[in-house]
Amino acid sequence: MPSDSTMTKIVWQYSEPLPEETMTFLRGIAEDCCKVKNYVYERYSGVKNLNSLTPVYTILNEMRYCGLREQLNLPAVYYELAIADAVTNIKCSWGMVKNKVGEKITANENLSDNDRIYLRTVLKMGSVYAAVLNRQSYEMPKNAAGLDIDVKRLNNLLCRLTRRYLTQPKTDSVSSFRISPNGYSYKDGAMRIVCRVPRKRISIPLKDGRTFDRQIQVHIKDNFVALAVPIEAKIKKHQDYTNTVYIHIGNQDMFTLSNEHVYGASLSELTNPETERLAKKNQERHRIYTAYRQHAESGNRHKTENIEANNLGRRKYDSQKEKEKRRTTNFINTEMNRMFRTEKPARIVITKPVTKNKSKLYSKSGNRKLTRNFRGYIRDRLTYKCQVNAVELVELNSKGTGKICSACGAEGKRQGREFTCESCGLKTTIALNSAKNIQHKYMENQKGSYA
Repeated sequence: MPSDSTMTKIVWQYSEPLPEETMTFLRGIAEDCCKVKNYVYERYSGVKNLNSLTPVYTILNEMRYCGLREQLNLPAVYYELAIADAVTNIKCSWGMVKNKVGEKITANENLSDNDRIYLRTVLKMGSVYAAVLNRQSYEMPKNAAGLDIDVKRLNNLLCRLTRRYLTQPKTDSVSSFRISPNGYSYKDGAMRIVCRVPRKRISIPLKDGRTFDRQIQVHIKDNFVALAVPIEAKIKKHQDYTNTVYIHIGNQDMFTLSNEHVYGASLSELTNPETERLAKKNQERHRIYTAYRQHAESGNRHKTENIEANNLGRRKYDSQKEKEKRRTTNFINTEMNRMFRTEKPARIVITKPVTKNKSKLYSKSGNRKLTRNFRGYIRDRLTYKCQVNAVELVELNSKGTGKICSACGAEGKRQGREFTCESCGLKTTIALNSAKNIQHKYMENQKGSYA
């Protein structure tokens, strides 16, 4: 287990180009792991098995004797991890269901305070929640005992909301699988993994000599594999990191600080052209796919074979897309590292991501840009780098940090990138005004906590 001075991070290791026979074997393992996951989803994602998800060993024991592994001829080192991954995904699915049900409970004006106390208590207690969904008897939770409530009505409400949001997970991914430490070994610079034939292993030559003893995620590429390995990394503690930094995360400029420093300037100039390129490319491909289907329906084999041979491949498309993505992520990480070196933060203050009550965009161009923005990636990398450098990351509610003037507190106007306050005459950028409001809000919260 990681200690307080370490954290888990993912490192990548790559294989040499592999023969087609090896790639076929790896794709077959990934395909069978996909089948295992879908079998588990179908069998255990319903309300009847809600109590069986923890611990995972219950499901593992049942799956060992169901005959699926023998049918697929899939070694246990792949089979059992595929089951564990599927159970984890089912748990995540149930977590999302509970969150959505909880939101509806909060928004329902027909519920009393006592009703909400009961419903939230049931949601938190997995065994009681499962009993309610399965119409089984259960002991009334202590927090809800003595409340003036209609239990039958509230239980019916819980069941209806759960049915509305509960979906069965499904995967079509056949490009990766996990392998446990007893499923591989090393010899002569190669990783040797268990194959379907007992006491035989498949050799995967590696580009470096690193060896590991933990679960590894195998990602299958065109003619090689990429291995994602979780390792423990030491947390760096910088004695000179003493500042508090207030950051607005934007789409056009990545970071705008309240001290007027900008990092990742003109990020949108990297992402927007690629977004438009992909939009045009996808329109062309959609036209080709439509023509392909029309020729196939009319029985024109010559045309369909010609289109299939020259236009339906994804290798070049995916390669260019991945290249542009790497260029953008490299830029983001470089600028983020520069910010840490320059600002030397002991604490970084940002706002929480806004996910609700957003105004709808009717511009196709605007929707495409939002879909491909890297805000999620930026937040993930910032969180990771704060952990690695022992920097405290504080997230504030964004309310009051956008439209309000950072100088006088009046409501200003936002147009394009500019912010204008008619009350005090302030003219600045939206990003800088937001960064200063983040600073004001954090300092006010600190004063309130000491009051």
